[in-house]
Amino acid sequence: MRILVTNDDGAGAHGLSVMHQIARALSDDVWIVAPEMNQSGASHALTLQVPLRYREIGERAFAVRGTPADCVIMGVKHVLKDNPPDLVLSGVNHGANLAEDVTYSGTIAGAMEGTMLGFRSIAMSLTIGFDPDGNQHWKTPIEYGPRIVEQLLATEWPAMTLMNVNFPDLAPEAVGGIAATRQGRRDQGGLHIQERSDTWGDPYFWVGFERRRSDPPAGTDLRAIADGLISVTPLHLNLTHDAAQQQLGSVLSLGERKARLKDAG
Repeated sequence: MRILVTNDDGAGAHGLSVMHQIARALSDDVWIVAPEMNQSGASHALTLQVPLRYREIGERAFAVRGTPADCVIMGVKHVLKDNPPDLVLSGVNHGANLAEDVTYSGTIAGAMEGTMLGFRSIAMSLTIGFDPDGNQHWKTPIEYGPRIVEQLLATEWPAMTLMNVNFPDLAPEAVGGIAATRQGRRDQGGLHIQERSDTWGDPYFWVGFERRRSDPPAGTDLRAIADGLISVTPLHLNLTHDAAQQQLGSVLSLGERKARLKDAG
């Protein structure tokens, strides 16, 4: 199995080396194509206004001056164009990608791009920031990641679907299990803007979420992480809301409106 690994935290991120360990536990044929710089929050952006540049940073490893989506395209269409991958792994992200995070995340976007190009793709993220001692439990994805990938690959996936895996902020032995989940929804009241001043007295701003525990609904990715479980969420690239589309079909009818206007005239 040929595996393409990418991330959004950048080619020097520790989480990328963790994902490389996960991939190497599954195959000897592992390639890395990751962003040169941190691309957290880049979502599914493509670099279209400037040329893409890349450089070799190790054996079967390349850094691209672009986004995670750029990296997957470069990996599939250039680096591995003569022998494409069987699997795309994106991560392991420094921090969870839950609920609405999936719309912002470059980690998710790497898996999205792999899915769009026709390859099974899995995004992985590690929850960080809730351990009372400030520990970061990278051994948890190393311990469980390969097993989860094998289990996912042994199942049939619907077309245009990627898998979003999130690990709780716990040591491996403290993990309570694995849950198949749906995308949750955060309390947007936690979103805030922090204003500061630079050395010239001019204002600048940081956007962020407050770190706080909540009580999310059962069955969601947020609930699984809150309960100390590994969350596995299938995400579909078709964003159409079918029920709303059918309802609109009975409301939007330009031809009938034109006929009524003609009769009225």
